[in-house]
Amino acid sequence: MFHSNVTVFMPPVLTLIGIPGLEFVQCWIGIPFCAMYIMAMIGNSLLLFIIKSEPSLHEPMYILIGMLAVTDIALASSIMPKMLGIFWFHVSEIYFDSCLFQMWLLHTFQGIESGILLAMALDRYVAICYPLRHATIFTLKLVVQLGTVVILRAAILVAPCLVLIKYRLPFYHTTIISHTYCEHMAIVKLAAGNIRVNKIYGLFVAFTVTGFDLTFITFSYSQIFVTVFQLSQKEARLKAFNTCIAHIFVFLQFYLLALFSFFTHRFGSHIPPYIHILFSSMYLLVPPFLNPLVYGVKTKQIRTNVVKLCCSSNPD
Repeated sequence: MFHSNVTVFMPPVLTLIGIPGLEFVQCWIGIPFCAMYIMAMIGNSLLLFIIKSEPSLHEPMYILIGMLAVTDIALASSIMPKMLGIFWFHVSEIYFDSCLFQMWLLHTFQGIESGILLAMALDRYVAICYPLRHATIFTLKLVVQLGTVVILRAAILVAPCLVLIKYRLPFYHTTIISHTYCEHMAIVKLAAGNIRVNKIYGLFVAFTVTGFDLTFITFSYSQIFVTVFQLSQKEARLKAFNTCIAHIFVFLQFYLLALFSFFTHRFGSHIPPYIHILFSSMYLLVPPFLNPLVYGVKTKQIRTNVVKLCCSSNPD
């Protein structure tokens, strides 16, 4: 990134340039991005409608899936309107405070999604390893409490990033962000001051949320696999494994994309910038696009209700 000798004090407006190096084809890149966004909105909204309207799905596992769908809608909507504005209408300017707010929303929803995936893993762990106690342990009250803790944890941990940027970094080398959205390090790297504290805190939040959740999710599924393979009947093993397969796929695609994006940003200095930006943008859009498809295909109760809904809307 270019740094000039001139510094700007608290710039009122920042400029998002989109995907550096691919500006001439951004209008075409916006088409598949928009298509995935529309499908994500339709798929997650349909998932929420089915879970809400079907009383048999008012169980902890499906309520957690509904919470994930809400988070996916919010996560994709926090970046896509502005991104498409850059790609199609060259509306690249964004107010500094609006940029900080988008950053807070983005990282908060990422933390919430990670926390919900952890809650899902714990739900499946109790359901398979302690099936007789599942109904008494994983109550609707516990799900609400877990949801509240997950939301507060993410919102509170990310909030100091706003304060550290706003009050510790008043001077900036440039107001141009080489990105499609306002991400923490993309903003911090613009600053002319000492960014060490901001970088350390950003890593602290990432490892506190992702590291904690990933550790316990891995532990939960490893215990689930041990329990499943200890079952004597093949049908029982297959049934137990099938209840987890959709969650495992969602968990893997979320964290693999997250880790790939993280390591290419931090250690892939030889990789062209447009590769970094493309993958970091896809990382925020692909999970909301794929999650409803995964649950619609792999979860029998949801699939049955989708078919029932389609048949009732087409009586002929």
